[in-house]
Amino acid sequence: TNVRNRRSKGPQDGAHSCVPDFTGHSHGRCGCAAQILGGCSTGAPAIGAQVHKGPDKEEGAIRLVGGDNEYEGNIEVLHNGKWGAVCDDEWDSTEADIVCRQLGFPGMRRYTRSGFFGPARRRFWMDNLFCEGHEQELVDCHFEGWGENDCEPGEAAGVVCYPPENALIPMATPIIRDEDLPKYPIHSRSRLYVRLRGGRSRIEGRVEVSLDGGRWGSVCADGWSLLEANVVCRQLGLGYASEAFQTDFFGGFNVSRPVLSGSECYGNETELADCLHHDASQGIISCHGNRQHVAAVICDYIAPDLVVDYLEIEQTAHLEDRPMLLMQCAMEENCVANEAYQIQRDDPHWRYRSRRLLKFTAAAINAGNADFRPFKEKSQWEWHMCHMHFHSMEVFATFDIFNLRGIKVAQGHKASFCLEDSNCLPGVAKKYNCANYGDQGISINCSDVYLYNLDCQWVDVTDLIPGTYVLKIAINPEFKVAEMNYDNNAAICDLIYTANFARVQNCQLGRP
Repeated sequence: TNVRNRRSKGPQDGAHSCVPDFTGHSHGRCGCAAQILGGCSTGAPAIGAQVHKGPDKEEGAIRLVGGDNEYEGNIEVLHNGKWGAVCDDEWDSTEADIVCRQLGFPGMRRYTRSGFFGPARRRFWMDNLFCEGHEQELVDCHFEGWGENDCEPGEAAGVVCYPPENALIPMATPIIRDEDLPKYPIHSRSRLYVRLRGGRSRIEGRVEVSLDGGRWGSVCADGWSLLEANVVCRQLGLGYASEAFQTDFFGGFNVSRPVLSGSECYGNETELADCLHHDASQGIISCHGNRQHVAAVICDYIAPDLVVDYLEIEQTAHLEDRPMLLMQCAMEENCVANEAYQIQRDDPHWRYRSRRLLKFTAAAINAGNADFRPFKEKSQWEWHMCHMHFHSMEVFATFDIFNLRGIKVAQGHKASFCLEDSNCLPGVAKKYNCANYGDQGISINCSDVYLYNLDCQWVDVTDLIPGTYVLKIAINPEFKVAEMNYDNNAAICDLIYTANFARVQNCQLGRP
């Protein structure tokens, strides 16, 4: 079955009447757009039992593993009689809600990323899932293909569903769930000391903390990412995080018992104590997933720092009506709206139909002190026969359009099939070139430019109603490649869209 064509149609709704905050802040201080994307929950899911739900041996069946009960955990899907994990690339509330409904629960309470319920236990079956919201099962959504992924074990997607209304909880076993545990910055209560231990040098190791000079212990690995790791390296004066691990490589629970859990950083905090955590001063520690895995980092004094050129976006944005006949390669890369795939399936003359595209040139300059390189090794790049190029990152950029209530109404993404030095500042030699299977990357003081006439350098706005919107263009949106900071990785702009023209204006830098 070609899952690319098994798509459902229908508008997404669920309005919030307020001025949206498009920063994606996840500490309870964000606005409508981040709330809709699931980033404003002040809590987090809980610890580790495994429950199966759904048909046991039916293709496309799903189950949740690693959670404390049957309605939370990492998602696993059944394919060819074997269970496999789902990657968190492009994972958000829409996909998570479909999982909960497929399992028979009322709906989604929260979606999770970065292996919140522990690293993936099996191979990844699904990556870059994109659902419209009305699909009956997860396999009805669009994804890269069974087993095609660029994911590490720490990128498992998870969900916390609302329990059934008639769910019975034994009175003799009171349950305190992670999402019911409040989180606080530690500075408001105690002093948190940080160090690295177990590494081969002073810039790597498991993260250990001490509360008010008490016992040193590890940090639970649940949800540990480059955002938290960057704060640790900054606090220790070790530069920037180059890697964030959920591992026992530097010693696990058997070496260092945990004294901190629920860590959640925005990424630009000065100290780890400024982030949100479970209340360690009250002895609240909630770890799940692999019991031996703890938070670990590798720091470095150099790092890239990509900055979006928003002036280029403002100057080049325009509309184009493009025949679907000329978009077949782009459709293979998920670069059109769901409706286009339904037309392809239902209309034998679909090639003569057209799509309206908002096109623009996007450029990103590397203002850091290290080259920006794809996180996948060159031997892992995927060859795309239609466009005759390699994909070094599945998602390098995302293009989203929100209405003024913060609801995402259109989106697109750009696979980084070619990261190269398009333009460099005077005196800087170009190093990266995609031709002839060359090395890919963006050198210091060079920029990679995606011209508006390239495939997928657009948002499909065919079904968008004329009006005023917010356009958000983000690079390295999933924080997969370490950078100095991510606060300049997105351009957030006003979009005026009419039946005859589109104007992008008032852009400012922001966070993916």
